[in-house]
Amino acid sequence: MGTLGTAYILLHFYEKACDCITFQTKSGTLIVKKTSDLYEMDMPAYQLTQIPVTEEMKQAIGLQPKEAWIGRDLVCVMENEKEVLQAVPDEEKLKKLDGLLLQLTAQGTNYNCITRSFAPKLNVPEDPVCGSAHCHVVPLWAQKTGKTELIAYQASKRSGVLYCRMENDRVILAGKAGESGKSCV
Repeated sequence: MGTLGTAYILLHFYEKACDCITFQTKSGTLIVKKTSDLYEMDMPAYQLTQIPVTEEMKQAIGLQPKEAWIGRDLVCVMENEKEVLQAVPDEEKLKKLDGLLLQLTAQGTNYNCITRSFAPKLNVPEDPVCGSAHCHVVPLWAQKTGKTELIAYQASKRSGVLYCRMENDRVILAGKAGESGKSCV
Protein backbone atom coordinates (compact mmCIF):
# COMPACT_ATOMS: atom_id res chain seq x y z
CA MET A 1 0.00 0.00 0.00
CA GLY A 2 1.35 3.41 -0.95
CA THR A 3 1.04 6.84 0.59
CA LEU A 4 -2.36 7.59 -0.93
CA GLY A 5 -3.78 4.26 0.23
CA THR A 6 -2.40 4.79 3.72
CA ALA A 7 -3.91 8.27 3.84
CA TYR A 8 -7.26 6.85 2.72
CA ILE A 9 -7.25 4.27 5.54
CA LEU A 10 -6.22 6.83 8.18
CA LEU A 11 -8.70 9.52 7.08
CA HIS A 12 -11.56 7.14 6.31
CA PHE A 13 -11.37 4.88 9.37
CA TYR A 14 -9.33 6.58 12.10
CA GLU A 15 -9.34 10.36 11.66
CA LYS A 16 -12.81 10.90 10.21
CA ALA A 17 -12.97 14.54 11.36
CA CYS A 18 -9.75 15.40 9.50
CA ASP A 19 -9.41 16.15 5.81
CA CYS A 20 -5.60 16.39 5.72
CA ILE A 21 -2.67 14.28 6.89
CA THR A 22 1.09 14.93 6.72
CA PHE A 23 3.77 12.27 6.32
CA GLN A 24 7.47 12.85 7.02
CA THR A 25 9.41 10.63 4.61
CA LYS A 26 12.95 10.19 3.32
CA SER A 27 11.96 12.19 0.24
CA GLY A 28 10.51 15.05 2.27
CA THR A 29 7.15 16.19 3.59
CA LEU A 30 4.14 14.64 1.84
CA ILE A 31 0.72 16.15 2.46
CA VAL A 32 -2.50 14.34 1.53
CA LYS A 33 -5.82 16.23 1.47
CA LYS A 34 -9.26 14.72 1.06
CA THR A 35 -11.38 16.66 -1.45
CA SER A 36 -14.89 15.46 -2.39
CA ASP A 37 -14.14 12.11 -4.09
CA LEU A 38 -10.38 12.55 -4.61
CA TYR A 39 -7.30 12.39 -2.42
CA GLU A 40 -4.68 15.00 -3.29
CA MET A 41 -0.96 14.51 -2.56
CA ASP A 42 1.54 17.36 -2.48
CA MET A 43 5.02 15.99 -3.22
CA PRO A 44 8.44 17.38 -4.15
CA ALA A 45 9.29 17.30 -7.87
CA TYR A 46 12.52 15.61 -8.93
CA GLN A 47 15.01 17.51 -11.06
CA LEU A 48 15.88 15.57 -14.21
CA THR A 49 18.99 15.59 -16.36
CA GLN A 50 18.92 14.18 -19.87
CA ILE A 51 21.41 11.36 -20.42
CA PRO A 52 22.31 9.27 -23.48
CA VAL A 53 20.17 6.23 -24.25
CA THR A 54 22.38 3.15 -23.87
CA GLU A 55 22.37 -0.35 -25.26
CA GLU A 56 21.92 -1.57 -21.66
CA MET A 57 18.65 0.38 -21.42
CA LYS A 58 17.42 -1.10 -24.69
CA GLN A 59 18.32 -4.62 -23.56
CA ALA A 60 16.70 -4.19 -20.13
CA ILE A 61 13.47 -2.71 -21.51
CA GLY A 62 13.31 -4.85 -24.63
CA LEU A 63 12.62 -1.75 -26.74
CA GLN A 64 14.59 1.32 -27.83
CA PRO A 65 13.84 4.42 -25.71
CA LYS A 66 13.59 7.73 -27.56
CA GLU A 67 15.07 9.69 -24.62
CA ALA A 68 16.50 8.97 -21.18
CA TRP A 69 16.48 11.19 -18.10
CA ILE A 70 17.87 10.67 -14.61
CA GLY A 71 16.67 12.01 -11.26
CA ARG A 72 16.33 9.63 -8.34
CA ASP A 73 14.85 7.25 -10.95
CA LEU A 74 15.66 6.51 -14.56
CA VAL A 75 12.95 7.86 -16.88
CA CYS A 76 12.81 6.45 -20.40
CA VAL A 77 10.58 8.22 -22.89
CA MET A 78 9.21 5.81 -25.46
CA GLU A 79 8.05 6.60 -29.00
CA ASN A 80 4.37 6.02 -28.21
CA GLU A 81 1.99 4.56 -25.64
CA LYS A 82 1.86 1.22 -27.49
CA GLU A 83 5.54 0.71 -26.66
CA VAL A 84 4.91 1.51 -22.98
CA LEU A 85 2.06 -1.03 -22.91
CA GLN A 86 4.00 -3.74 -24.77
CA ALA A 87 7.27 -3.46 -22.83
CA VAL A 88 8.32 -6.58 -20.92
CA PRO A 89 11.42 -5.43 -19.02
CA ASP A 90 14.02 -7.92 -17.79
CA GLU A 91 14.11 -7.47 -14.00
CA GLU A 92 17.71 -8.63 -13.61
CA LYS A 93 18.91 -6.24 -16.31
CA LEU A 94 16.84 -3.40 -14.83
CA LYS A 95 18.67 -3.84 -11.51
CA LYS A 96 21.93 -2.93 -13.29
CA LEU A 97 20.64 0.38 -14.68
CA ASP A 98 21.13 3.73 -12.96
CA GLY A 99 18.27 5.04 -10.85
CA LEU A 100 16.26 3.46 -8.07
CA LEU A 101 13.17 2.76 -10.22
CA LEU A 102 12.56 2.71 -13.96
CA GLN A 103 9.76 4.89 -15.30
CA LEU A 104 8.62 4.14 -18.85
CA THR A 105 6.52 6.95 -20.27
CA ALA A 106 5.10 8.29 -23.52
CA GLN A 107 2.63 10.90 -24.65
CA GLY A 108 -0.85 9.42 -24.45
CA THR A 109 -3.81 9.53 -26.80
CA ASN A 110 -6.58 9.65 -24.16
CA TYR A 111 -4.33 11.11 -21.45
CA ASN A 112 -1.49 13.64 -21.51
CA CYS A 113 0.94 10.87 -20.63
CA ILE A 114 1.03 7.16 -19.91
CA THR A 115 3.49 5.57 -17.50
CA ARG A 116 4.61 2.24 -16.09
CA SER A 117 6.84 2.01 -13.03
CA PHE A 118 9.27 -0.83 -12.30
CA ALA A 119 11.15 -1.27 -9.01
CA PRO A 120 13.01 -4.61 -9.01
CA LYS A 121 15.74 -3.08 -6.81
CA LEU A 122 13.01 -2.79 -4.14
CA ASN A 123 11.57 -6.25 -4.92
CA VAL A 124 8.54 -4.67 -6.64
CA PRO A 125 8.36 -5.97 -10.21
CA GLU A 126 5.81 -3.32 -11.27
CA ASP A 127 4.25 -0.67 -9.03
CA PRO A 128 0.46 -0.48 -9.59
CA VAL A 129 0.16 3.31 -9.23
CA CYS A 130 3.30 5.15 -8.15
CA GLY A 131 3.21 8.70 -6.78
CA SER A 132 6.97 9.19 -6.82
CA ALA A 133 7.04 8.08 -10.47
CA HIS A 134 4.87 11.05 -11.32
CA CYS A 135 7.20 13.37 -9.39
CA HIS A 136 9.61 12.54 -12.24
CA VAL A 137 7.18 12.20 -15.14
CA VAL A 138 4.90 15.21 -14.53
CA PRO A 139 7.72 17.82 -14.55
CA LEU A 140 9.06 16.26 -17.76
CA TRP A 141 5.70 16.31 -19.56
CA ALA A 142 4.87 19.76 -18.18
CA GLN A 143 8.10 21.00 -19.76
CA LYS A 144 7.45 19.18 -23.05
CA THR A 145 3.81 20.27 -23.40
CA GLY A 146 3.94 23.68 -21.73
CA LYS A 147 1.01 22.62 -19.52
CA THR A 148 0.95 22.82 -15.73
CA GLU A 149 -2.09 20.52 -15.42
CA LEU A 150 -1.93 17.00 -16.82
CA ILE A 151 -3.98 13.83 -16.68
CA ALA A 152 -1.72 10.80 -16.38
CA TYR A 153 -2.52 7.12 -16.74
CA GLN A 154 -0.48 4.47 -14.95
CA ALA A 155 -0.83 1.42 -17.18
CA SER A 156 -0.12 -1.37 -14.70
CA LYS A 157 -2.39 -4.40 -14.36
CA ARG A 158 -4.36 -2.61 -11.59
CA SER A 159 -3.91 0.81 -13.29
CA GLY A 160 -4.95 4.27 -12.22
CA VAL A 161 -5.68 7.79 -13.41
CA LEU A 162 -3.86 10.69 -11.76
CA TYR A 163 -4.88 14.34 -12.03
CA CYS A 164 -1.59 16.22 -11.81
CA ARG A 165 -0.42 19.79 -11.62
CA MET A 166 2.90 21.53 -11.19
CA GLU A 167 3.17 24.21 -8.50
CA ASN A 168 6.71 25.60 -8.48
CA ASP A 169 8.95 22.75 -7.30
CA ARG A 170 6.02 20.60 -6.12
CA VAL A 171 3.82 18.08 -7.92
CA ILE A 172 0.19 17.87 -6.84
CA LEU A 173 -1.30 14.45 -7.59
CA ALA A 174 -4.97 13.65 -7.13
CA GLY A 175 -6.67 10.31 -7.50
CA LYS A 176 -9.37 8.06 -6.20
CA ALA A 177 -8.75 5.65 -3.34
CA GLY A 178 -10.77 2.78 -2.02
CA GLU A 179 -10.69 -0.66 -0.50
CA SER A 180 -9.71 -3.73 -2.46
CA GLY A 181 -10.17 -6.12 0.47
CA LYS A 182 -10.42 -6.38 4.23
CA SER A 183 -8.73 -8.58 6.78
CA CYS A 184 -8.58 -8.91 10.54
CA VAL A 185 -5.44 -9.42 12.54
